[in-house]
Amino acid sequence: MGQKTNPIGLRLGINKNWRSRWFINYNTMPENVLGDYELRKFLKKKLYYAGVSDIIIERTAKKIRITIFAAKPGIIIGKGGSEIEALKAELQKRIGGKELILNIKEERKPQISAQLAAENVATQIERRVAFRRAMKKVIQSALKSGAKGIKVQVAGRLNGAEMARTEWYLEGRVPLHTLRAKIDYGFAEALTTYGIIGVKVWIFKGEVLQRKMNSDDTQAPERKAPRRRKGRRNVNAKKN
Repeated sequence: MGQKTNPIGLRLGINKNWRSRWFINYNTMPENVLGDYELRKFLKKKLYYAGVSDIIIERTAKKIRITIFAAKPGIIIGKGGSEIEALKAELQKRIGGKELILNIKEERKPQISAQLAAENVATQIERRVAFRRAMKKVIQSALKSGAKGIKVQVAGRLNGAEMARTEWYLEGRVPLHTLRAKIDYGFAEALTTYGIIGVKVWIFKGEVLQRKMNSDDTQAPERKAPRRRKGRRNVNAKKN
């Protein structure tokens, strides 16, 4: 099951949190789900070159808090905060009369962000870079930045082939079945003259629920005396 399902959805409540957080009336749920989708679509398109890795939306009765994680927050903020004020004005029109709180946070390690890695590969494919070279470059960058393992997969009419196929590279460990494993997942699409090429990236960042080793754990454990087995004795051995 871990090989087929989305690794983020599989680990919700274990080591992953929801990207949309709100408690509302059941009747208004479809409206808010569609609203979150439209907001994410708008922000990803407008802030594509800022390297947006994640968008978290929190709703209350009168407020909406949007937190954007970006590799280049300076592009979003602009000189003197001019760009972010214009962005707030556009978002305010979309959400209506609710109060908007917009937070911009820096993605400190963009090399091990699966979403940014997938978008990087897709951008290079659109620029006619060889897809194998783009995949290997992203893998090397992630491993140098501290990733425990990474898997990159591309699918479509690679190099303009008549028949679509899938190719992937794997370096290190990517334990998709282990729920305590912290795995980041990203997806992007490359728009080429031959059609759309899908890019998927899985990055393993270590296990979250590991038991921390104490100072006593480093010492060798004491050996206990072997226990005698209860049973019949070997009578023939005594006679000899």
